[in-house]
Amino acid sequence: MHAAPALAVDSVTVALAIPPTVTDGGIWTIGNELGIWKKENLEVKTLTFEGAGALVPQVAAGHATIGLPVVDPILAAYAAGRGDLPVRYFYNATPTYTMEFAVPSNSPIRTLADLKNRKIGVGALTWGTIPSTRAVLKEASLAKGDYAIVPVGVLGSGFHALNTGQIDALNYNSSWHDMLELSGTPLRRIEYPAPFGQMAGNGFIANTQALQSNPDLFARFGRAYTEAQVACSANLQLCVESFWRQHPEARPTNGDAAGNLKNAEELVRRRLARVTLTADGKPRTPGEFDLAIIRQYVSRMANDGEFASANVPIDTLFTNQLVPQFNRFDADAIRNAARAAH
Repeated sequence: MHAAPALAVDSVTVALAIPPTVTDGGIWTIGNELGIWKKENLEVKTLTFEGAGALVPQVAAGHATIGLPVVDPILAAYAAGRGDLPVRYFYNATPTYTMEFAVPSNSPIRTLADLKNRKIGVGALTWGTIPSTRAVLKEASLAKGDYAIVPVGVLGSGFHALNTGQIDALNYNSSWHDMLELSGTPLRRIEYPAPFGQMAGNGFIANTQALQSNPDLFARFGRAYTEAQVACSANLQLCVESFWRQHPEARPTNGDAAGNLKNAEELVRRRLARVTLTADGKPRTPGEFDLAIIRQYVSRMANDGEFASANVPIDTLFTNQLVPQFNRFDADAIRNAARAAH
């Protein structure tokens, strides 16, 4: 009697727009340590490129299996008639827009309208999120000349600019604001209104032909990614420490080790809550795109002059076809395995 031949492992390369941090990187590393990728017959590695503009062509040409770009630049390209790359979003990785404004808790700025005549810090003027920032401010009756968008760099340099009064507000993602807050700076957050705040931030894309010819590969990837999120939620410490084990340069060297671990766990907890739960605490359907919100977003961006048109083929660019397969696993078994691991 012959043993059944082992299935060949599918090698998957995931192109990222920014390097993973402890906030989100544990998804990849806990997937390795708990054998989650292996169980789905996958070998996953990540590669980092300089932004969505660099990674999307890699997926389109088949040099990377999957990409994780922000949605805005691709929508803008389609709206301008340049959306000819053969890629499609198949998994909503960030179902709520992460960008927001943050000001010191003692600032007089409490609403979007209060940003009039203020300096707003961003990482760089090339950020693909700036058009939506302008649109949100326009919805608050602020014209482009009513405020200044100032490049301050990322993380530490931006935090310093806010703390020293060089700018009045930071326009970063919520996890970066979490980092500033946990470092000891009390903040007031000003969130984006609907539909902007409900818009998908980024998602996984695949080459359109590859997605059509081998949907099972991408279903297995999405399922394993979802399982890794469940595992991280069940064991925040393991999620953090697995990332630090694979990226020792990311482990903080200053301060108290226990305090650093506690802060990192809180960063992961907050991010997972935003990604996996709705605002009222109900579980989201993993990987699902809200196509109605995306249509509203495109329409508003066009009305506000940030997109050349509203002519974006939403049903071609996004698919929920694989969503039913993303949560076909025993969540309790994953949680138990994560809690038993060290």
